Formats: sequence, structure tokens, C-alpha cells
Amino acid sequence: MSFDPDALVAIDTHVHVEQDSQGCCALDQELLDASAKYFKGDDNRTPTVADLAAYYRERQIGAVVFTVDATTALGHPALSSEEIIDLVARHDDILIPFGSVDPLADDAAARVRSLVAHGAKGFKFHPSLQAFEPNDERYYPIYEAIAEAGAPTVFHTGQTGIGAGLPGGRGIKLRYSDPMLLDDVAADFPTLTVILAHPSVPWQDAAISMATHKANVYIDLSGWLPKYFPAQLVRAANGPLRRKVLFGSDYPVISPDRWIASFDDLEIKPEVRPLIMKQNAIDVLGLNGRD
Repeated sequence: MSFDPDALVAIDTHVHVEQDSQGCCALDQELLDASAKYFKGDDNRTPTVADLAAYYRERQIGAVVFTVDATTALGHPALSSEEIIDLVARHDDILIPFGSVDPLADDAAARVRSLVAHGAKGFKFHPSLQAFEPNDERYYPIYEAIAEAGAPTVFHTGQTGIGAGLPGGRGIKLRYSDPMLLDDVAADFPTLTVILAHPSVPWQDAAISMATHKANVYIDLSGWLPKYFPAQLVRAANGPLRRKVLFGSDYPVISPDRWIASFDDLEIKPEVRPLIMKQNAIDVLGLNGRD
């Protein structure tokens, strides 16, 4: 692999592929529109793998890219993780591919193993969007397969902009993204790296507690501009969690340019900034000494 962390200024651990090579989008138009309105973004809302590679290469920022397979819950076909992995192989100087499986599908664990064999370096789940309670033991075979592969796993936590402002939030239930549900998962799978995506509003204290208590739990800072971070998250990032928090933008809904500009104004200690922006990701993703 030609991915060279030393050549990069940062690693964005949370980036969405929103369109495939046939022009199909990860979400239907109503959800795309609601998300765009919620985040007030001004960038391309439906980037392809090639778009992301060009965008991040220009900035010398590495990016972990993925889609979310919520086929059963949304009734909308997911983008192909296999295609994403194949396309990322052409841009492996700047992109790292994660896979996604539909937890409600009977073959989800087998899909994990297949995607690992295909080249997935980790996995992404969105419990609210995928309509599953992540600590239900019926999903444990999925985590067993991921743990066997030694792959990190990102779980959306807290509020979501998907469905925001729509009647009933389009049926998307926030309670599935309470990070405390993942405490069971992290405890029962101690070799599984669990990354709690986003400031976990309204459950921020729970996320901080988990990351403090369990060596295998981390927090990515995506989905919110840093100026809006809860005060307790900033304190934890500056102190006990300085090695446990990761830069993530949630692009395309928040651009890394906007995120970094806001982060520059945040009261983060100088010695902590490089940990958050790159070094912690190198450690969590196992990029030290990688070919």
C-alpha cells in the first residue's frame, strides 16, 4: 500500500462516499435534501470515490471512506462496498476503504468476512439509520467476524442530521445511537476497536466515560464544527482522552476546511493538536510501519 502518513498533514477518519460509478446515491432525494438543509453545507453533496481522492489529495489529508448499508431499513439500495474498495485501490496514496454491511440481513457476518477478504480495512455502522439496537446479541456474530479480522469499527452515535426536520424524522429513531448501548459491545469484545462517531449529543458524558473506562473505545470528532463541541469533550480531549480522540469531518456534510478552521480557534493544547489531527489515527488504524 502506498499510503504514507508521513506525507500527510492530517488524517480524516470519517468521510462518506455518496455516489457510485453509475450515478446512484447512498440516500434518496428527500433524505439528501433534509441533510443538506440541516448541515447548511456548500460542497458537493454526492461525491464519488474519485471526487474524494482529488479533493483530499489536493489538501494532503488522508481519508477513511465508506458508505452505510441500510438497505433493509430504508428500502433503498446501498452503494457497493466492493466497488468502493476496488476504486480506492486506484487512490491508495490518500484513501483507506472501510466496508459496511446491513445488520438486518441474514448473511451480515458472512458479508463481513467477504469484505475483509476483498480489502476492507474497517467497518461503519449507523444504528439509527440501519434500525438496529447494537447491543442485541443477535448481532454479535457480526462483531465476532470483525474482531477476528482485527478491523476497527465506527458506530454513529448521538443526534443525526439524516431525517432531521421531516415528519417523525422519517421514522429514524435516535435511541439506537445512544453510545451506552455500545458499552456492552466493547465489554463483550475486548479485542474489537470501537470508535464512537461524533460528539454524542445528548449523551456526551456517556461517551467520555466509555472512552475513559475501556482501552478499546475511541471517539471521532466528526459531524460538528469544533466551536460547537460540548465543554466537557474539549476538557477530556485536552486531558485524559488526548490519545483517544480522532479528527473526522463527516464530509461532504462538513468540509475538512470548515472543520479545521473551527478547530484552529478551539482551546486545544499545542502538544495535543498533532495527536488529534493525525497521530491517534495512525495508531488506531495500525498505520505504523505499514507497507
